[in-house]
Amino acid sequence: MDRGLLHGEGVFETLHLRPSGPWLLDEHLDRLERSAALLEIPLPPRSDLAELAFQGARAWPGDEGALRLIVTAGPPPVVYATVGPIPGSVLRERREGIRLITADRGIQTPPPWSLVTAKSLSYAENLAAKRWAIRQGADDLLWLTPDGHALEAPTANLVWLTGTTLCTVPPDGILAGTTAAYLLEHAADLGLTADIRKITATDLPAADGIWLASSLRGLAEVHTLDGTKRAASEWTPRLLALLGFS
Repeated sequence: MDRGLLHGEGVFETLHLRPSGPWLLDEHLDRLERSAALLEIPLPPRSDLAELAFQGARAWPGDEGALRLIVTAGPPPVVYATVGPIPGSVLRERREGIRLITADRGIQTPPPWSLVTAKSLSYAENLAAKRWAIRQGADDLLWLTPDGHALEAPTANLVWLTGTTLCTVPPDGILAGTTAAYLLEHAADLGLTADIRKITATDLPAADGIWLASSLRGLAEVHTLDGTKRAASEWTPRLLALLGFS
């Protein structure tokens, strides 16, 4: 009768496993705590969650892998970790880029009970959205507000470059991304400035580079937007190196 299985009431984090251990562990634990608070799910001590993550990392024999920390609502709450390889499709998107289409999310402002800012187990709509994009001949989609402003992809955050300014959208009604945040925090290392701003789907094609950012992808460059091919950005390998991806 676990509500995580019955209703998708639970939270999770996906971390990139490296030889040095789980990448951005503290940032992911911060978001796990925020998500659990929104769903009113009690968590074990943070030190126990960190140790569980390191146990998973020690159990993984490869150089690069995927670690998931999962907490269901229970009762009582169930806490576990899984480790495994990074899907081939994710590696391909990192290497080769993606075809992205835009789609209206259908809401302007999430209602008060919305959990769109929690990384919950209720990911069926997100995964269905990506399957729909694939049926349209794309690899992923970018959700838009009814007035045409960009939000996020079902499992990634939008990052773009305008001149020498690296940007992402404000975390208003979307799930703030740890990878996108890391990029903006370290943009100065590449001589770039960082900004959090809104952008419309009409203005997005003029960007000097467009990417989707997530823990396992790192970055996937958008080489086709709504059917229009884009020139490859010279910044992609530099941004991937900044994230520690080859």
